[in-house]
Amino acid sequence: MNGAEALMRTLAGSGVEVCFANPGTTELHLVRALDAVPQVRPVLGLFEGVVTGAADGYARMAGKPAATLLHLGPGLGHGMANLHNTRRANSPLVNIVGDHPTRHKAQDPPLESDIAAVAGTLRGPVRRPENPTGAGQDGASAYAEALEPPGQIATLVMPADVSWGEGGTVADPMPARSVPPVDPAVIQRVCTILRGDEPAVLIIGGPAGREPGLRAAGRIAASTGVRVMLEQYVPRLEHGAGVPTFEQLAAYPEQVASQLDGVRQVIVAGGKAPVSFFAYPEQPSCLVPPEARTQILAEVGQDVVGALTALADLLDPDSEPELSTSSRPALPTGALTATSWAQVIGALLPERAIVVDETMSCRPALAGATAGAPRHDLLVQLGGAMGEGMPMAIGAAIAAPDRPVITLEGDGCAVYTISALWTQAREKLNITNVILTNRSYAILREEWGHLVAGGVDARSDRLFDLGDPTIDYVSIAEGFGVPGSRATTAEELAEQFSRAVAEPGPHLIEAIFPPVA
Repeated sequence: MNGAEALMRTLAGSGVEVCFANPGTTELHLVRALDAVPQVRPVLGLFEGVVTGAADGYARMAGKPAATLLHLGPGLGHGMANLHNTRRANSPLVNIVGDHPTRHKAQDPPLESDIAAVAGTLRGPVRRPENPTGAGQDGASAYAEALEPPGQIATLVMPADVSWGEGGTVADPMPARSVPPVDPAVIQRVCTILRGDEPAVLIIGGPAGREPGLRAAGRIAASTGVRVMLEQYVPRLEHGAGVPTFEQLAAYPEQVASQLDGVRQVIVAGGKAPVSFFAYPEQPSCLVPPEARTQILAEVGQDVVGALTALADLLDPDSEPELSTSSRPALPTGALTATSWAQVIGALLPERAIVVDETMSCRPALAGATAGAPRHDLLVQLGGAMGEGMPMAIGAAIAAPDRPVITLEGDGCAVYTISALWTQAREKLNITNVILTNRSYAILREEWGHLVAGGVDARSDRLFDLGDPTIDYVSIAEGFGVPGSRATTAEELAEQFSRAVAEPGPHLIEAIFPPVA
């Protein structure tokens, strides 16, 4: 057995079921190893950003790592934006990067680069087996390390001579470390704060976005009256009828200041104290009110759901959360707007959907429109690197093949990884992609008002304009093998969306409306 097969058999034995790949010459023995290990499904992406984004979506829905297969340093570089998003989401991932044979690296060939240095910026372990015998053991270690709470990217740099060399040995799976509990004294301290008379807010994030955490937070709110809020970005949020719905932290400092006005105790569970996404003149970076104190109930990587449940029991073991009731918005009519598109989605969202939201400037309308829709999972990109929506949908659809996946994508984000459509078609995935087209980087026009005095002049505005020439997403989709349609009215979007979710395989709908003011 060579090192490549030992690695793949070890990963399969540890729990890897999918390898998202964009291989090159140095990875061909790893590709051959996939042929020998049918337990691991190979999925080809035409661009490494699609590969890494898909692995993030898979991990969020499957709760365990997939593997990626990338070609040398440049392939790792192409995948870095969505590896960054994966890291910010704390998604587990075994990231395999091929490398030159050790003897060849010394000659400084054209594709030579310092792969370990680049991978090190992801803040996860980087392993490089030195011989085929060690490949399996490093694979077992990488899988366990990827699951290290709260989840991380474990990178394996595989020299080609290690892959093709004989003497590989399959390693036994290594147990992952369990999630550490929160000190009961911390839970008691938070209980005392909440029983006091100072205005408090409980901000939850991370795994608390799933139903058990939401219900525990709702029980705490019911017994104390504390306001519960969600972090601005939650990796996987269960939303809709039958689960508690909480207000989310807003995007801009002045908006958060209004949300937290009068608060004297900020309790954080499963995330971090709120900070501004960007820095703005004369605005704070830390968004906790200066007069408020911060108490961490559960650090990132600790058992936040256990801590919230224990706190709820301590406060009132008989408390019950308030749940969202079943309701849908009425179907709107007329030309599409920045709000009516969301009403269409809320009115027609199918049962058990997975919604991938990368709508940027159009996002605020969605939460309210879907609060009473059938229960669904909501995935958003956490790192701010655009272009993860359609790739993430691939991973989510492979992890949960029995559930419909809806991708809501801003046109400025879509162009980064539009080739994800090809993989969706190749794998016959049930994904409905809705491209919200306002033919602009509308989010940058919005940011301009926060950073630069005065309106956008014509010369600068050209850098935010995506309408010259017009991008034809319907033609692009059909070129990648995905049926496409275009909607300019709410009635058209409703008809096309209903048809798309009812038919198997991927679809794309280009929904056109004016930019957000």
